[in-house]
Amino acid sequence: MFITLEGIEGAGKTTILPQLVAVLEDHGATCTLTREPGGTDFGRQVRAILLDPEHRGLDPHAELLLYVADRVQHVREVIRPALARGEVVLCDRYMDATIVYQGVARKLGRELILKLHALVLGDLRPDLTLLFDLPAEVGLARAWSDFDRGERSRRESRFEQEHLAFHEAVREGYLALARREPQRFHVIDANADPQTVARQARNALTRALESQVP
Repeated sequence: MFITLEGIEGAGKTTILPQLVAVLEDHGATCTLTREPGGTDFGRQVRAILLDPEHRGLDPHAELLLYVADRVQHVREVIRPALARGEVVLCDRYMDATIVYQGVARKLGRELILKLHALVLGDLRPDLTLLFDLPAEVGLARAWSDFDRGERSRRESRFEQEHLAFHEAVREGYLALARREPQRFHVIDANADPQTVARQARNALTRALESQVP
């Protein structure tokens, strides 16, 4: 089973991961926990380029191709081998992020990204996507608070430095994907209190796991 977590900056995806791993383990699943960009040695170097605010002038097409390069290596080195071993893969961001950040917010178009992925990755798509949704201004405020507290490095703040309209476009892009594929997406109210957010995520994952039982 391939599960992805998506959402704008400050949505709280990373915070919830340990609880989701616990749900998987309670169901007897072996879990591979990974992320994009940066799920491989190569990807960590790509991540440093993509998230560094010194690279704000990066051309959108170059940005897109770097994300795709990271994903090709990640899928072949981490995701497909784990799925072949019968493990559950829990991934912080995947191709939906590319569709909304580069396709929608950067205006490169959804079809271009889908064609690129079909060309180099085939039809590998998540079985379940948890979308952590909240207003863009709330997410950005949370993200900058994390930087201020030293919980995240400012060397990874390139996207947080985008204007609010960019993040609002990302959010709307995600919600449009969720409407397009309601059978795969589960939208979580990430603006709720932390306990409620965690409960929503655990319940969605539990239902998905139980639906897989013959």
